[in-house]
Amino acid sequence: MDKLQNPCCIGLDTRISFVPSFIKQQAVEKEDNVFEATAEAILEFNRKIVDATYDLVPCYKINSAFYELYGKHGIKALKKTVEHVKKRDRIVILDVKRNDIGSTAEAYANAYLGRVELCDGTKASSYFDADAITVNPYLGTDGIKPFLDACGNFGKGIFVLVKTSNPSSHEFQDVKMDNDSSTLFQMVARKVDEWGAELIGTEYGYSSVGMVVGATYPEQAKVCRKLVPRAVVLVPGYGAQGAKAKDVVHNFNEDGLGAIIHSARGVIAAYRSEKYEAGEDRFEEAARQAALEMIDDIISALKASGKCRW
Repeated sequence: MDKLQNPCCIGLDTRISFVPSFIKQQAVEKEDNVFEATAEAILEFNRKIVDATYDLVPCYKINSAFYELYGKHGIKALKKTVEHVKKRDRIVILDVKRNDIGSTAEAYANAYLGRVELCDGTKASSYFDADAITVNPYLGTDGIKPFLDACGNFGKGIFVLVKTSNPSSHEFQDVKMDNDSSTLFQMVARKVDEWGAELIGTEYGYSSVGMVVGATYPEQAKVCRKLVPRAVVLVPGYGAQGAKAKDVVHNFNEDGLGAIIHSARGVIAAYRSEKYEAGEDRFEEAARQAALEMIDDIISALKASGKCRW
């Protein structure tokens, strides 16, 4: 963030409907299997988006669901997308929302962040080798500990779901607890602070254990920021989901750090908007322009709030 002077993240939540027809046609002509062709088209689209924007943003978030749709071919495209982002020396956040207990949680942690045991007795880096992933806290500490171990052992990070951006999140997350006036999301936020207490970085003072707080709930973001000052907040909901730049500034600390603002289709599918006057053959240009506008919007809001460090 300091290097590129912005806290923005582009989401590669790539639907095949976002991919220009000429890329899809090239993939169909190249591959006999239509599932493989679809995954190849998504991968080629991702590569071009990354190449057009990597000098602008510090990280990319990739939602695995859009790749799992296509089975083994989609998983291959996911892995190659991760590799391409890393080739450009940018951070990869995999949005997988994993959680379980015991050996299963450990397997999930190793699959995305740790080391995997091979049949010849050796260990290798995880197949996906993400820098960070999203995790679900519903099973409690038992389900989180293997991910904490991976963070500590391999220099990785996690983002725990605390207050999500979807409209029905209140059904569980805003429920008041009987013992005090706290809501469930506040209790989870306190656990995030507890889980991350032993994983604080020495240079900036932030933990490897972050949290997800939707930009569509700015008042709740204020509460979470006070409860967990050392966590980096992954903030979905900006742009296409309706949240504005002024809504996301509450996730930042006074040092101007502490949050990553995410936008997916608002950037990668920008060419489909009349605003950019770009056809399919110029989708990378539209994505770059949308990314630049996002950065300017977020930085302007941070400056207005007195929290901009750049």
